[in-house]
Amino acid sequence: MATTLSCAILFSGNGSNMQHLIESLHHKRFKSRQKDTAQEYEIEITLTLCNNPSAYGITRTKNLGVPCEILPHKHFATREDFDKAMINILHTHKIEYIFLAGFMRILTPAFTQKFKIINIHPSFLPEYKGAHAIKDSFYSSSSYGGVSVHWVNEELDGGEVILQEKVVKLPNDNLETFEARIHECEYSLYPRAILHALGLNEADSQDFRATDSIRTESKLTDSHITESTSFSPAQSKTSTHKVSQ
Repeated sequence: MATTLSCAILFSGNGSNMQHLIESLHHKRFKSRQKDTAQEYEIEITLTLCNNPSAYGITRTKNLGVPCEILPHKHFATREDFDKAMINILHTHKIEYIFLAGFMRILTPAFTQKFKIINIHPSFLPEYKGAHAIKDSFYSSSSYGGVSVHWVNEELDGGEVILQEKVVKLPNDNLETFEARIHECEYSLYPRAILHALGLNEADSQDFRATDSIRTESKLTDSHITESTSFSPAQSKTSTHKVSQ
């Protein structure tokens, strides 16, 4: 019998990465990478949460049949008050893991110290942190940009990297084509990184490339992948692995 891992996705905008995570992972079963066990885990996207009532991603959640809690941050006097409200919602749903997918809020330690949180960032960290990473990397002298999936800690885009890929600039690239290939890389990398972080094997037939409904008109580049150590879901209740942002 599979053990269910209750997960939430936080987003603020279009929600394409959120949709791809749901399509790739929701109600899917994966085997542990630990050699001494045949335990299976089922990932359940129990909840999505959005701070922007006008976000298109809300429509995506309705189409996918996944619950979405809309919690406008502007309704709260302080960042801490907003985070406390999120904590209450997430605890009510017994969330174990949180995946950030374009969630445009800096989380307080009061929030991040209570959950295991994974984020995706469109650069080859530690290069080009912040909100303009794609543009900054494209106009830099570097020959590549990239995508990084990392644990969240109190430093902005500073947590331990789980997986990352370089996206090489092509001679005929402009910002639009470069950004499209960055997003295509995100779709492929994020679900793989989540499974790696949770100590789970990809299914033999699993294809994490984006579906036509969210795929950008581009192709994946040749890439260079680096990875961190994994974190077993079996350790969820007892691990001292502390994550925050």
